[in-house]
Amino acid sequence: MTHPQAFLDIAENLSFLDDWEDRYRYIIELGQALPALEPEERNAENRVHGCVSQVWLVSSEDDQHRLHYRGESDAMIVRGLVAILIAIYSDRPATEIAQTDAIALFDELGLREHLTTQRSNGLVAMVNRIRSEATARV
Repeated sequence: MTHPQAFLDIAENLSFLDDWEDRYRYIIELGQALPALEPEERNAENRVHGCVSQVWLVSSEDDQHRLHYRGESDAMIVRGLVAILIAIYSDRPATEIAQTDAIALFDELGLREHLTTQRSNGLVAMVNRIRSEATARV
């Protein structure tokens, strides 16, 4: 299974950054580039449980049965992680999403090793939410 180009671009950009402060700054920039959700979308139904910070994910399905994700967080780093997850999962069929292990991709990039335990647990909660929603649509 090939990875989406948006994720490959992020992975390539991260490969040029050796310093973790630069990597964090890049992740924050990714999050800042996300369009804001509408206030009414920041609701209990869209909230991801298991994250210490507040995270909301909104999904929709197009007529070709591809899922599209939007999201945000009140924490800068977490918002960047949301942006990376959107790059991995958005605009793909539910079957591909259900089979894609973003945690393994984060590990390949060495991103999780510098996250706090709470952020890492929140990342797992976001991935589980996305994959279980996709599995329900298969």
